[in-house]
Amino acid sequence: MNHINWAEELGVAVTVSDNEGKILYMNRKSASVFSSYGGSKLEGRNLKECHKPDSWKKILSIMRHQKPNCYTIEKEGIKKLIYQAPWYESGNLAGVVELSMEIPFVMDHFIRK
Repeated sequence: MNHINWAEELGVAVTVSDNEGKILYMNRKSASVFSSYGGSKLEGRNLKECHKPDSWKKILSIMRHQKPNCYTIEKEGIKKLIYQAPWYESGNLAGVVELSMEIPFVMDHFIRK
């Protein structure tokens, strides 16, 4: 199968860390979102250095319980959906991935049968 770099130009910030919290990957959007903190230069640094203690505890909890954390935020008039989840390699916990995407304040909601 050909390697495709689907996340690099995606309009969603994708940040991937290992199970120790070291940032392994940031796509362009993630680097842009975190540009004031160093952008892609954050790769190789630990999430613990970049987060408040309560946020770091949440990251540890995601890994410990292997359950996602999902919430919305509003910052500077922009609403975002934050989805943080464990990721796996060969069935073993490998770390946490965070997807951060801008969403409308009002959006359709459908119930499918």
